[in-house]
Amino acid sequence: MQPEFRSQIDILLYGLDIMTGLFILILFGGIISVIYMYIVDKRQTKQAIRHNYPVIGRFRYLFEKQGEFFRQYFFAQDREEMPFNRAERSWVYRAAKNVDRTIAFGSTRNLDQVGTIMFMNCAFPTLAEDAIPPQKVTIGPNCAQPYATSSIFHISGMSYGAISKPAVLALSHGAKEAGCWLNTGEGGLSPHHLAGGADLVYQIGTAKYGVRDDNGQLSDEKLKSLAEIEQIKMFEIKLSQGAKPGKGGILPGKKVTAEIAEIRGIPIGEDSISPNAHPEIKNVGDILDMVEHIRQVTGKPVGFKFVLGHSQWLDDLLTEVNKRGASSAPDFMTLDSADGGTGAAPQPLMDYVGLTLKESLPLLTNILEKYNLRKQIKVIASGKLITPSKVAWALAVGADFIVSARGNMFALGCIQALQCNKNTCPTGITTHNPKLQQGLDVKDKAQRVANYNKYIHYGVGLIAHSCGVNEPRQLRRDHVRVVTENGLSIALDKLYPIE
Repeated sequence: MQPEFRSQIDILLYGLDIMTGLFILILFGGIISVIYMYIVDKRQTKQAIRHNYPVIGRFRYLFEKQGEFFRQYFFAQDREEMPFNRAERSWVYRAAKNVDRTIAFGSTRNLDQVGTIMFMNCAFPTLAEDAIPPQKVTIGPNCAQPYATSSIFHISGMSYGAISKPAVLALSHGAKEAGCWLNTGEGGLSPHHLAGGADLVYQIGTAKYGVRDDNGQLSDEKLKSLAEIEQIKMFEIKLSQGAKPGKGGILPGKKVTAEIAEIRGIPIGEDSISPNAHPEIKNVGDILDMVEHIRQVTGKPVGFKFVLGHSQWLDDLLTEVNKRGASSAPDFMTLDSADGGTGAAPQPLMDYVGLTLKESLPLLTNILEKYNLRKQIKVIASGKLITPSKVAWALAVGADFIVSARGNMFALGCIQALQCNKNTCPTGITTHNPKLQQGLDVKDKAQRVANYNKYIHYGVGLIAHSCGVNEPRQLRRDHVRVVTENGLSIALDKLYPIE
């Protein structure tokens, strides 16, 4: 073989050796990198997905960063997803993480769509020196132990069972730092609700978990015992909830652990199905009787939660209140929207039953005004109110307080995986799988809950001051307009006039 060919072959072989060496080096480096990322992901607790699904979980964040580009051209736009669109969730995430919440270039919100709400800015907006914080509102002023709070936004009912131990702990600590209340949900009181020191609202569901006797009836002894706990500020009778009006709570057996079973007084591992109504409540008089009984036993404010469908019973209820005297009125009403959420519900009820808050809230506040009970009975609004604009709308329509469950779930890190009923929640929020719960760091998530609450109040304040009022609770219906079918808007005080 001629020397020049031999030289070319040697060069080729040398090149192959180098390429082989580089390939082995890259492969070895890749293996080391994967091992390193695995260790880092398992040891960190800031991102539950990465902790529970090391290495692979990183792709979610990569895709999320690229998602805006791909959604813009191929998939759903930021305002199209359900039940919460990406724009809403993104705001909550940024608020919870205390990062930049501003946007650029222009809103992606369609202002021509029927039902779109717009706040009417004032020619003379409120200056910073004239702004005041939300004033205290007292619930149950005639109770032995009334409850007063200035906080507008609170945490709605999520039972221990529907959500995990670390989730409850994070909410408890976050609520304490935020200065808001935490509703226990119908699953009873757990040590984890108490751990953070937050104010609590004890919810009494149709199964009366935590306050039932051996026969499943309401136990005065247990009510008194709970009332002695200083953190429990109010009691809420759950008549119905938006996601499943006419159906009681559903907790799949796979989520009924030994601790949850003990708290609820039910068998381990069996489905927890609450009755669809309180057996002792057959009419409006029975509602008032139960409210008054619990109020007398506990000495604390008592109200009830419901989703509105037929409204005649409200007229009957308030007529009965005026007949008995204003002192017989519930201290508050929690109105849930038909598009409210839950861990598990039959689809026919979730999709088709009840009124949404945009229709039921003005209806309720108008009825209370009609019977001169608006000041006596405080209104708590619930149902997809997770951003400042939605909260400000509810205040303008007539709510005294707003509560949210899913907004605070997003603050905890919920990615809307829609697996709440399967015990497979990838973020550890609605699962009792210890492995999946490891990614939910209580201290970090508690701070995110507090941040979220802070920026809700801040955002509502921005809207209120733009409308020219000193504080958010001064917002009224004439501050808001809604787009109608002809493409033009109408003020809410004209659309929902108070008779």
